[in-house]
Amino acid sequence: MISKTRKFLTEVRVELAKAQWPWDPNEKGFKRFKELNDSTVVVLVAMFILGGYIALFDFALIHVVGFLTRP
Repeated sequence: MISKTRKFLTEVRVELAKAQWPWDPNEKGFKRFKELNDSTVVVLVAMFILGGYIALFDFALIHVVGFLTRP
């Protein structure tokens, strides 16, 4: 059990070393994560735009269906 766990952790470390991380390792401080922060902002803006579009479409559809089904 312990040898399998050790082998797994070794393989994980090897694979993580191959990964390309979204920051510059030569930068220091908060500037190091500029690409990561920019990507996060893009995702949040896209999420709010899509959420607004869905909410507007849902609001309009509720009123159209309500108007068509009124007795």
